Amino acid sequence: MASLTKVPNPVKPNDIFYFIPNLIGYSRVITLILSFFTMKNYPIITMGFLYSASCLLDAFDGYYARKYNQSTQFGAVLDMVTDRCSTCSLIVFLSVLYPDYFIAWQVLISLDLASHYVHMYSQIVSGSSSHKKLKEGTNWLLKLYYENRTFLFLVCALNELFYIALYLYHFDIFYFPGTSIDLAFWLIIVCTPVWFFKQVCNVIQLVNACQILAELDAKKINSEKKAN
Repeated sequence: MASLTKVPNPVKPNDIFYFIPNLIGYSRVITLILSFFTMKNYPIITMGFLYSASCLLDAFDGYYARKYNQSTQFGAVLDMVTDRCSTCSLIVFLSVLYPDYFIAWQVLISLDLASHYVHMYSQIVSGSSSHKKLKEGTNWLLKLYYENRTFLFLVCALNELFYIALYLYHFDIFYFPGTSIDLAFWLIIVCTPVWFFKQVCNVIQLVNACQILAELDAKKINSEKKAN
């Protein structure tokens, strides 16, 4: 097994799987899957321990990747796939709790998956070392979103908290101690602007990624025409 504190030299392919940020990623996957089994009947266990743990661990994988120089393509994909599976799985369950809004849930899942997949793919084929490193001239809002770690964390955290609050609101159990103040309701109110901003970023991200792919396609086609 690879060292947990430093990168071995030379690095073997299997060593990558034991890097600290990737071990954290596996923990996220495990707690997320466990939350599926408690989500229907045990909201306190789900959001107090399992799903919330999966979300909170997301704040640490990047930190340890940078600290121990263990940033990898596998880790980046693992992180993004887990993020997408986490959010979309919760939205799927929200469609069970709030079936009248099923079209909205379908749109949100589709936008989330499409924007992130096309974005990552466009960054890979354009030669970027990371989906978070955007070229000059990219939409300023998207650059702010991806290149300011604090801003990125807050937006993602509050976006996720919006969905969590909707989940807790259904069970009517999340009240300020000794009062009738429904904390879930107020969390929804507070997080809604950030949630909306995140959806706007997803749209911008999708459009930007499509433009990158179109530019690459045009460049390739023009090069082939010159060659002929």
